[in-house]
This record gives sequence, C-alpha cells and structure tokens, in this order.
Amino acid sequence: MTQPGTMTAMTKQMQDCVEACMSCHGICEETMSSCMQMGGQAQMQIMRALMDCSETTRMCADMMMRRSPMSPEMCAMCAKACDMCAEACMSMPDDPQMMRCAEACRRCAEMCRAMAGAKM
Repeated sequence: MTQPGTMTAMTKQMQDCVEACMSCHGICEETMSSCMQMGGQAQMQIMRALMDCSETTRMCADMMMRRSPMSPEMCAMCAKACDMCAEACMSMPDDPQMMRCAEACRRCAEMCRAMAGAKM
C-alpha cells in the first residue's frame, strides 16, 4: 500500500500509451500545417478531426501522467477522436503525411482503448 500523497509508478502500458498520445499529438500538428497549405473545403473536415485529435491526445497524456481518476474515460474519448481522425486522413490515401498521421492515430486509438479498460 502506498503512503498518502505518494504516487504509484506508471505501468509500462501507461508509459507506452502516453508516448503514443504525444507522438499522435505531434503528427496531428504537423499534418494540420500541411493541410492548411493545401486549402480547399475538403480539408476543413480533416482539419476539424486533426484539431480534435491533437487536443484530445495531449489532454489524455497529461491526465495519465498526473494519474487523474478520469483517465479511463479520457482514454475512451481519445480513442474515439483518434479513430475519427484516422478515418478523415484516409480520405487522402495519396498523401504520405496523411497516411503517417492515420497510422499514428490508429496506434494511439488501440493503446487508449486498452487503457480505458485498465485499472489506473
């Protein structure tokens, strides 16, 4: 049993999920920049998905690192945002940046789904 006021160590699964979230956050930010240069109406929907995913992954990582009791619910929401972003990016299969982003989002979604069901 831990002493009051002390934190339990992050599990390997939590550390890996935090890293996946931060990696996904970074690639979403890069992809937003790429998307803005393209312009066009189709990119607006992709931009919304990228923004949601970027913010959600950052918040999810932050909450896990501070051991928030809301982390499991945040992980579930993050997985959903990542799935939606991956789907949006897949609408441009010829764009290598979009494909890298979709892959990072899928990996993050998978890890967040696992964490959503895990004890924190």
